[in-house]
Amino acid sequence: MENTKITYSIEEARRYVANAEETIKKAKYDPEIQSYIDSKYVRTAGDILWKGCLIALDTVFQVRKGKRRPSIDKYRDAVAKRDRKLLNYVNNGYDITHLCMGYDGTTDKKICDRGFEITNAIIDYCAMMIPKLVCA
Repeated sequence: MENTKITYSIEEARRYVANAEETIKKAKYDPEIQSYIDSKYVRTAGDILWKGCLIALDTVFQVRKGKRRPSIDKYRDAVAKRDRKLLNYVNNGYDITHLCMGYDGTTDKKICDRGFEITNAIIDYCAMMIPKLVCA
């Protein structure tokens, strides 16, 4: 049953990426300026991407304890103890999806594309780490 919950969480994180892809389409890309037109949808897509990252990270690292929302530092500490490469992804994911896209609403397509790449990398990396948890 625990294995099913883990698989479901990774699938849920991937579903968030799919939802973000649908959302960013609403921002309407302008190829002439290589930017999205509506930052509202970019912000929403960035927030969805970051939540997908957190779901994947929570699957591997049990950071959420109690009722309070953990800070990014708790995630960074937990990840740093296990894997430095994943820590780099988390730092970049936080900066691009949560801050640049989610807060700032950057409309630059290259930055947004990188946000999707990093989110997928975090989810894939967490999915790869799961067999080690189940067997350990």
